[in-house]
Amino acid sequence: MDTSQHNLSTLFQQLGLSASNEEIDKFLTVHSLKPDAQLSEADFWNESQAEFLRVAVEEDADWAEVVDELDARLRH
Repeated sequence: MDTSQHNLSTLFQQLGLSASNEEIDKFLTVHSLKPDAQLSEADFWNESQAEFLRVAVEEDADWAEVVDELDARLRH
C-alpha cells in the first residue's frame, strides 16, 4: 500500500520533473491547457508521463486528486 503524501511536488517527482516550488511555478507559467484539452494529451508530456496521468484519472487512483489539481492549475 502506498502511504506517501500526494501533492504537486510528489506528482512532479513521479513524472520525473523538477519538484521545487520554484520549478513547479515556472512549469505552470510556461505551460497551459485549452478549455477542451485533455491533460494527458498535452504536447508537453512524454509518452510515459501522459500514460501515468491518464491512468490516474481513469482508475480514480490515489494520484487522481492531485492530477485534477494540476489540470485545474494549467487552465488558469
